[in-house]
Amino acid sequence: MQLSSVVTSPKLLLQLCISTVQCFLSSVFSKVRYWTTGACKGTSSAVSPVNNELDQKEVQNATIPTSVNYHFTRKCNYKCGFCFHTAKTSFVLPLEEAKRGLKLLTESGMEKINFSGGEPFLHDKGEFLGKLVQFCKQDLQLPSVSIVSNGSMIKEKWFQKYGDYLDILAISCDSFDEETNQLIGRAQGRKSHLDCLYKIRNWCQQYKVAFKINSVINTFNVDEDMVESITQLDPVRWKVFQCLLIDGENAGEKALREAERFIISDQQFQEFLDRHSSVSCLVPESNEKMRNSYLILDEYMRFLDCREGRKDPSKSILDVGVKDAICFSGFDEYMFLKRGGKYVWSKADMKLEW
Repeated sequence: MQLSSVVTSPKLLLQLCISTVQCFLSSVFSKVRYWTTGACKGTSSAVSPVNNELDQKEVQNATIPTSVNYHFTRKCNYKCGFCFHTAKTSFVLPLEEAKRGLKLLTESGMEKINFSGGEPFLHDKGEFLGKLVQFCKQDLQLPSVSIVSNGSMIKEKWFQKYGDYLDILAISCDSFDEETNQLIGRAQGRKSHLDCLYKIRNWCQQYKVAFKINSVINTFNVDEDMVESITQLDPVRWKVFQCLLIDGENAGEKALREAERFIISDQQFQEFLDRHSSVSCLVPESNEKMRNSYLILDEYMRFLDCREGRKDPSKSILDVGVKDAICFSGFDEYMFLKRGGKYVWSKADMKLEW
């Protein structure tokens, strides 16, 4: 129920806000935002004597963090011009604190964790990441553990040590032309991004990890035909994103990137999808589908709300718990389901031929 359907007068609205602040949060600003943004589900009335019942309903109807994306580092060795999670800090939580947060998420209903960055294999040469992957699969027994990486830092010995605990490895690849990758910034020096991609594809096959590809469609690759290359690589999923602007990350005065020159129109994006419609594993994500349909945790384990075109952080789940923090995530569960966010994500259930 929306607040407007309950409140009929300014006086009643003031009483409701004051009562809500007293009953639920100590911070006036946080609680007013809590109700007016509509981030939490449930009935918004805090008037006695039904207050306790409503509080229980809030807990019951709170968003369940089924699938979470944990960007534990912002540092990266690539300089993609459209990057929307840039190296604004170098902070990484201590390992045990990160594990504590992951345990809290699991206790709140998390089924899938995706580790991303930045470049997640950059910190501690992938050992920090490997320990988290092992913890999530072995200790927390999550159905799905996945990683998104540019692939440049991955070594075969990582697969040998941690491959059993990983369900899906997604490699970001925006073009099958090396010069285009260089123009985009999807490269480190003159090192071949495509050589890394094919090498990792083979390792995934060898060590029984489901292989996935993520591509951001932008002005430099929108006319490229990728059908043959994607068919040859045969990923379990090919996520195709429309290049997205996020204020403070890749747009605006405080941004570390200027992505305006990478932006394509909805029509251009659709034309790219139409040309690749024969690729059965293609999963398209327009700006509309992408913006609010992810539960994103930053390096401090704060949920990031992207509804206003920027990333507004909640308090950390390590400080206030998952249920309180997730109310400020801006998560659109309907769009999450509409874009195919829930799928067969455990490699044990994929019935892949290794």
